[in-house]
Amino acid sequence: MEPAVPLGFEPHDRSSPVTDSWAPIYARKAPGALVLGLRAAPAHTNSRGFVHGGLISALADNAMGLSCGRTLGDGSSFVTVNLNLDFLAAAKIGQWLEFDTVFVKPGSTLCFAQAFVTADGEPCARANAVFRVVKKPN
Repeated sequence: MEPAVPLGFEPHDRSSPVTDSWAPIYARKAPGALVLGLRAAPAHTNSRGFVHGGLISALADNAMGLSCGRTLGDGSSFVTVNLNLDFLAAAKIGQWLEFDTVFVKPGSTLCFAQAFVTADGEPCARANAVFRVVKKPN
């Protein structure tokens, strides 16, 4: 029996070709942020059985970009111009991963964000990103 999805998480309502094969991905809405989560499975891992850094990078980027959107709330979209990640520990199959944006500094041209990634509540990565704000045409 697979462990339950933590309280407050629902199936993520946005998909993309890069994340479709990682489903199911979950989301929890918070003020000014969108927290993503998933249960690590074999399809998420590298040849050593650890969650692949590319998955962690992509979902941290996704969570921060979506959180910038929630913060601005004006229908803008965002393009990543810089992404930095520090891997702090390995995440393993069966662990619950959360991608939690903890800081967003919006601007009219650039938006800055920081996120922490945890595996069963223990830090496994931290991320910083800068996004170009793409205003919705009038």
